[in-house]
Amino acid sequence: MIPEDPRPWRRKRREPGPEIPLFRAQFDWLEHPRTGRVLKRLVLETCDWVNIVPVTPQGKVVVVRQFRFGIAAVTTEIPGGIIDPGETSFQAAVRELREETGYTSQEWTYLGRVEANPAIQNNSCHHWLAQNVIRTSESAPGDGEDLVTAELTLAQIRAEIRSGRLLHSLALSALSRKFDLWERGND
Repeated sequence: MIPEDPRPWRRKRREPGPEIPLFRAQFDWLEHPRTGRVLKRLVLETCDWVNIVPVTPQGKVVVVRQFRFGIAAVTTEIPGGIIDPGETSFQAAVRELREETGYTSQEWTYLGRVEANPAIQNNSCHHWLAQNVIRTSESAPGDGEDLVTAELTLAQIRAEIRSGRLLHSLALSALSRKFDLWERGND
C-alpha cells in the first residue's frame, strides 16, 4: 500500500529577497500542515534551463570544460544554459549548442526534464539529445564564460566521472538518458 501524500504547506505571505544574478530571491512564510507553525523559507525563482547531449557521427560526445565559481574548479560538462524569455527549450538547446561549441545538428530528440533543485528553486532543466553534430562555426561564449570544447568517447566520459571532473548532476542526468555511465569493465 502506498502511503498518503504529505499535505501541502499553505503560504501565509511572501516577501522579496535580495537581488541575485540569475535568480529572484523570495521569502515565503509557510504554515506547517502538521503543527500549524509558520516557518520562513527561501525560494529562488529563475528561468528554466536546458542541456544538450551532443553526439558526433563517430559516437563521441562534445563536452565543454569551464571554471565553475561555486566549487572554484574547472569541470567537464555538456553544453547548456538558460532558456531566454520567449524561447522554447528546443530553441535554447539549438542556440546554446552553437554558442558554446560551434556545433550544430539536424537530429534532435527531447529526453525529458528534471527539477533542478526543488528544495529551493522553482525551475526545471530540459534535456536534449543532438545526434550527428558537426562543427559549423567557432564557438561564441557569453561574457561570463570561458570554455574549451572537446570530443570524448564513452570510455573517456566514464573516466571523467571516476576522476571527479564530471560531477554536475544535471549533466549526469542528461547523459544517463543516452548512455550507461557506470558500466564496469566494458570501456
